[in-house]
Amino acid sequence: MNKFWYLTKYGLKKKFKSKSFVISNIIIFILLLLIFNIDSLITFFGGKFDEKTKIYVVDESKEFFDSFKTNVEKLEISIDTSDSKLEIINSEEPKEELEKKLEDSTDIIVEIKKVDNNILEANIITENYIDILTYQTLIQGINNTKYERAVIESDIDVEVLNKISEPAKIDRIILDETKNTEEENMNTIMSVLFPTLILPFCMLIILLVQLIGGEINEEKSTRSMEIIITNVPAKHHFYSKLLSCNLFIICQAILLFVYGAIGLFTRNMIGSGINSDISQEISNTLASLTNSGMMSKLYYILPLSIILIILSFIAYSLIAGIFASVTTNAEDFQHMQSPIMIICMISYFLATMSGMFNGSIFIKFLSYIPLISFLLSPALLVIGQIGIIDIVISIVVMIIFDYLLTKYGLRIYKIGILNYSTDKLWTRIFKATKM
Repeated sequence: MNKFWYLTKYGLKKKFKSKSFVISNIIIFILLLLIFNIDSLITFFGGKFDEKTKIYVVDESKEFFDSFKTNVEKLEISIDTSDSKLEIINSEEPKEELEKKLEDSTDIIVEIKKVDNNILEANIITENYIDILTYQTLIQGINNTKYERAVIESDIDVEVLNKISEPAKIDRIILDETKNTEEENMNTIMSVLFPTLILPFCMLIILLVQLIGGEINEEKSTRSMEIIITNVPAKHHFYSKLLSCNLFIICQAILLFVYGAIGLFTRNMIGSGINSDISQEISNTLASLTNSGMMSKLYYILPLSIILIILSFIAYSLIAGIFASVTTNAEDFQHMQSPIMIICMISYFLATMSGMFNGSIFIKFLSYIPLISFLLSPALLVIGQIGIIDIVISIVVMIIFDYLLTKYGLRIYKIGILNYSTDKLWTRIFKATKM
C-alpha cells in the first residue's frame, strides 16, 4: 500500500508540476476572464455598447412620427426590458443633409411618406448594415403605424377592432392531477439548460481517457514500465494510475469552476454594457425551476446522478487503462479510443434530445446501458420519463459493469502492460483475456 500511495502521489505531483498544466491553466483563466468581460474589453478599446443608435425620422406629412415613436418604444420594451438602445428624433432637416451625417456612423434614417392607396410608404436608409433585431423592430414599428392610421381613416370603432385583435383566452387543462403546466414547460427549459450543464462532464471524460492512455503509452514507449513493474505489482500500478488521473481531473474541474466564478465576480465589479444581464438570466432560470417543482426534487436527483457519474468515470478510466496496456504506441491507442469517444458523444446527444422520446421503451432501456446511462438517466429523471427505481437500476448495472471490468480488465492489464507484440490489436486483447 505504501508503494500504491507513492505512485499515486508521484503521478499527481508530476501532472501538477508539468509546464503544460501551468501554461494551459494560465491561458484558460485569461480566456475565461476575457470571455466573461468581453463587452467591457471592447468598450475599453473604443467599442460603444452604451451609445444609442439615432433614428432620424423624416415625416413630411407631420402625421406619423408620434405613432411611429410610440410603437418602436413599445416593441423595444417587449423585446428587452433594459434601457432603450434607440433614440428616435423627429428631424426637420432634408433627407439629403441627413445622409451626409451617416458617414462612419450607425445612425439610421427612416423616411415616411403619405400615399393615397397604401396609406404610407417608408425608406430605411443607412451607411452600413443594420443588425437584424433593430431592422425587424423598425419594420414592425412602421407596420403598426400604418395599421393605426388605417383604423383612423376607415372610421372603424376602435373598441370593436381591439376586441377582434385581442388574443383569445386559453387555459391549459391537464386531466392527470399528478401533473401540472410548470412541469410541462420543463422540456423547453431543459432543452436549453441541460446541454450546457452536461457538456463539461462529457469533455472531462474525453480528457480523462486521453490522459490515462497518454501516460501508459509514454511509460511503455520509454521502457520505464519495465522498471516500475519489477518493483510494484501491476495491480497497484493500475489502480494508482486510475486514482491519480481521476483526482487530477476533479481538481481541474474545480479550477475551471473557480475561474468561471472569478470571471463572473469581475464582471459584476466592472459592470456590463450588454443588454442581457447574466445575473437576471440566472434568477429567471432558478425561478422557472422553482415554479416547476424541480428544486424540491434535487435532494434525490443530485445524489443519484453524482453516484452514477462517478461510477461511469471509473468505468471509462478502466477501459482506457485496459486499452492502453495492450497498445504499443500512441497511434494504436488513438484508434482504440475512438469507440470510447463515440459512446460518450452518443450519451450526450441522447441526453440533449431526451425530451423527444416521451414514453419510449427503447430510450428507457438505453438508460440502463453502461457508459451511456451517466448522462441519459439523469436527463430522463429530470423531465420525469423515468423514476427513482430506474436510475437505481442504472447504478446497480454500472456497479456490476465496473466489477467485471476490474476483474477481467486487470487480467488483460497484467499481461498487456509488458507485451510489445506486433500482432493485431484485437488479437492481443483476446489472447490476454484467455490467459
